[in-house]
Amino acid sequence: MKVLITSALPYANGPLHFGHIAGAYLPGDAYARFQRLRGYEVLYLCGSDEHGVAITLSAEMAGRTPKEHVDLFHQTNQDIFRQLQFSFDHYSRTTWPGHYEMTQEFFRVLQKNGYIEEKTENHLFSEKENRFLADRYVVGTCPKCGYDQARGDECQRCASSYEAIDLKNPRSKLTGSPLVLRPSAHLYLRFDLFKDRLKEWILSKNWKENVVRFAMGYIDDLKPRAITRDSDWGVPVPGYPNKVFYVWFDAPIGYISAAKEWAEKIGQPEKWKEFWLGAETKLVEFIGKDNIPFHAVFFPAMLLGQDLPYKLPDELPANEFYLLEGRQFSKSDNWTIDLQAFFERYSSDQIRYAIAANAPETADSEFSWKDFQMRCNAELLGKLGNFVHRVLVFAHQHCQGKVPPLHPIDDADAAFLEKIALQAELARECYEAFHLRKACQTLMELCQSANAYFDAKKPWALAKDPARHPELTACIAICLHCIKAIALIASPLIPASAQKIWETLGQENLLSEGSWDDILASRLPAGQKLRASEVLFRKVEDAEILEQIEKLGKGVKEEQTVSYEPLKKQINFDQFGEIDLRAALVLKAERVPKSKKLLKLEVDLGFEQRTIVSGIALAYEPEQLVGKKIVVIANLAPAKLMGIESQGMVLAAGGDGRLELPEIQHLPPGSPIR
Repeated sequence: MKVLITSALPYANGPLHFGHIAGAYLPGDAYARFQRLRGYEVLYLCGSDEHGVAITLSAEMAGRTPKEHVDLFHQTNQDIFRQLQFSFDHYSRTTWPGHYEMTQEFFRVLQKNGYIEEKTENHLFSEKENRFLADRYVVGTCPKCGYDQARGDECQRCASSYEAIDLKNPRSKLTGSPLVLRPSAHLYLRFDLFKDRLKEWILSKNWKENVVRFAMGYIDDLKPRAITRDSDWGVPVPGYPNKVFYVWFDAPIGYISAAKEWAEKIGQPEKWKEFWLGAETKLVEFIGKDNIPFHAVFFPAMLLGQDLPYKLPDELPANEFYLLEGRQFSKSDNWTIDLQAFFERYSSDQIRYAIAANAPETADSEFSWKDFQMRCNAELLGKLGNFVHRVLVFAHQHCQGKVPPLHPIDDADAAFLEKIALQAELARECYEAFHLRKACQTLMELCQSANAYFDAKKPWALAKDPARHPELTACIAICLHCIKAIALIASPLIPASAQKIWETLGQENLLSEGSWDDILASRLPAGQKLRASEVLFRKVEDAEILEQIEKLGKGVKEEQTVSYEPLKKQINFDQFGEIDLRAALVLKAERVPKSKKLLKLEVDLGFEQRTIVSGIALAYEPEQLVGKKIVVIANLAPAKLMGIESQGMVLAAGGDGRLELPEIQHLPPGSPIR
């Protein structure tokens, strides 16, 4: 079987952070490494997403051309991936000529098959710059409050949302030149024509519930979507001068063009078709949950509109968000970790393990420096490293530095051998099901059991009695067999350390090129020379963790005194009792058109479903809410907001310009909040 694996293409507009690594890249790499150990032919692809307005704007503000800008961050992110030892078979980019050709061919087929339509609408045009400007390039006077530095889509002063063409006195953000309205034709992809096929396909998948529900919500409201922009940076649209494809359209095609580039690189230019067009291929796409619509709806529709039988995703393990010390990563607030500085002090395996052990698989999770210290010291060093070290030292002292024979064995030995086999099987199941957290737990349970076995057998006592030497050698042989299993189970997670462990057992080949089943079934040859134990993991000291914590947020602004709103008029218990608070499951969430602050939620109250409009869009993306249980006021009189009847109110905590929703973990929808 062939296994085609992709990780979401990182946007070449800045360096990656731990949140990106946890979402789409570490899970993808661990899965690719595991599938290679299983003996499958794996093609693991990724690359830089290098087009879009955000890149042109950032490049101009930095005094670089777009190409110079993406070259910089393509190399930066590729270096980060290399330091993290990610095993991409090919790392591509969407600016290579073959990607342009493939994107244009995708368009031609969609157009031939009747899925493209053209519309003409008014857009803002700079006569001085001789180009149409996207929202991010536009400033002007807010049509609501009169603020004269309002952004192209939202006023920073009154938080009003609007279309850029609604601004008074619109002008270019870069040159200050006035803008005029000019008609411009754009091409739209008729996603509405794919609804039935997408529904049938999605419902056939045994994916995470939140992924299916989120995708189905998008399919219900599918409309034609613009695929072109007026720009000179991007993939040119055939037959339409001065137009390029919208970045969301060309980026996912990058998975296919990357495979084509890989095939050309290895001298087999048709090889990519075996993966993308082969019926026996398993396609697994690793993404963060903010990418669900593009990978579960839009890109599959683009594939369905082609003449060639392209593979649709078999698995879509979308992870949740990964936070830093309870907050979203933010470069502007210095709430981030410099990966380059990190690698100067810590190893790639330390961060790989710390992220995997707390991976955001079913809910948002976080990186904290204290947790990182615990994972490094108590688990990697205290459980895994300690066991490997003590066994190897003992083997050198009492077994001439060689693998002793594995016999005779007693009941305790047999039970531990069975434990090793059981934990290895559990680890295999974890990797197959994309459960890195549980794989880490399984690995540490084995290490803990191994230390307990070693302590219970007391080989140091057996060494004092020559008559019990066979018991001693059997114990050490079993421990070395366990170390072999530990190296194998750990290999997808911490490959560098796993290889070191493998080599200390006297193995000379690459563990990553071995067979999972064969390694577990085999025994280390008696008499094989062992290497000296080496330090696998260093202790992380309290002082360095404190130093890292103190860096967060420093240098941005001085901490301000918190001001509190005055308490409202006191009410009695009977008045409070009239408020009916209920747990509500969010079934669907979407932005309200022409509003930056409002989200339209479809919620399940257990006894009925309702629509609630809530002003939380500045704090939450719609996809963050689907599947969560929130608190709503269920007996509030309906009210119309932006033409939508809202049948309740969402409870949120607010302060310091932020909002946070309380969540219900275990109670069913409709449960009263008392």
